[in-house]
Amino acid sequence: METKLELIAQKAKEDRSLKFTALAHHLNEEFLMACYRELNPQSAPGIDQMTVQAYGENLQENIGNLVQRMKQNQYRPQPVRRTYIPKASGGERALGIPAIEDKIVQMGITKLLTAIYEAEFLECSYGYRPGKSAHQALNAVDKIIMTQPIHYIIDADIRGFFDNVQHGWMEECLKQRIADPNFLRLIVRFLKAGIMDGGEYQASEKGTPQGGILSPVLSNIYLHYVLDLWFAKRMKKQLKGDAEEVRFADDFILCVEYRAEAEQLLEHLRERLKKFGLELAEDKTRCLAFGRRAAAEASHHHAKPATFDFLGFTHFCDKTRKGQFKVGRRTNRKKLRIKLKEINQWLKAVRNQAPKKEWWPILRAKLTGHFRYFGVSGNMPNLKRFHQRVLQLTFKWLNRRSQKQSYTWDGFNQLLRYYALPQPRIYHNLYTLSTPK
Repeated sequence: METKLELIAQKAKEDRSLKFTALAHHLNEEFLMACYRELNPQSAPGIDQMTVQAYGENLQENIGNLVQRMKQNQYRPQPVRRTYIPKASGGERALGIPAIEDKIVQMGITKLLTAIYEAEFLECSYGYRPGKSAHQALNAVDKIIMTQPIHYIIDADIRGFFDNVQHGWMEECLKQRIADPNFLRLIVRFLKAGIMDGGEYQASEKGTPQGGILSPVLSNIYLHYVLDLWFAKRMKKQLKGDAEEVRFADDFILCVEYRAEAEQLLEHLRERLKKFGLELAEDKTRCLAFGRRAAAEASHHHAKPATFDFLGFTHFCDKTRKGQFKVGRRTNRKKLRIKLKEINQWLKAVRNQAPKKEWWPILRAKLTGHFRYFGVSGNMPNLKRFHQRVLQLTFKWLNRRSQKQSYTWDGFNQLLRYYALPQPRIYHNLYTLSTPK
């Protein structure tokens, strides 16, 4: 199947006008069996409560039955199970958990769509793409601001993007490269499968639920046509100054040279999104001065230049040791506070549920994961602050396993010498001036 996917990708790249007319037949038993094996064994079940392990007990029979129903046009995705997780900005984010069988089909569709659309996507898009990452997006922002005459940032936020994707426009986007009615019908059925929330069914007339395997690639396709192509092929040609976009899924910023053009671009952006059923969250969207000129003007007026948040980092105007301008990054305060709150709640819950030797490796993994993401150039003070606070929380909850104190601070430090926790470390060097081209 990998050979077939490579062939599809090659054809899509060689002929940008080619529309694929035969895709559904690739969702055969062999392909879907491979998709099943890629599922996370700990993946949460959908509304049928079927687990990955339970589905695999009769895998060949289950997959065979699934493919037969698809061939006879009798396969219908089940509604997704809605669950909620806390948002960094407060409140909760709704996630849709598909049934295991639907996850298998979604993975197959995602592989086919990725093979086709990777040739279409622009370089400014970094989210949920093979070989792309959030750190590459952060690096792109750094290089654009440091090497181009960028003086203004449009920090935009699309209100409830995943909940407001218009199904009709989504179909039109897909039809730009796909002309297989059976394959398109299958995707539409996923979009319209509905939601089960607390035992109550809700029809889905718009949106693509977060949490599904298919949602990321569909969101990239939608915003590729709605935003990326519009900005690159139309708006940039109308601007006199430099302008660049960096996007990670539905999180994006626009970098512009002139204030008047930035303000005008923001108005055009509102109109463009409105056409496709989307709108900006005005309380989270702004046009701000940022860069060398903004830093110099703020210094002249004894003020601090504005900052903007992107991908969990607060970007600010900083200086090198020689006093030259550079883009600074630090962990967003809300993100840092939420991460610490999560670890505090986890330590509180786990301290008496399992022996220390069982949960200590998990604590190590949590610290390593944090440092691997937030370990970027210039962010060491925040990494150290996070590390120190985690040590304090660990010490606190180790001593609350019973009424008797388990450790003094010296004893705790001795424990750390034998069972060390990861130290703060910079994993990603994003400084333009110290990075060879």
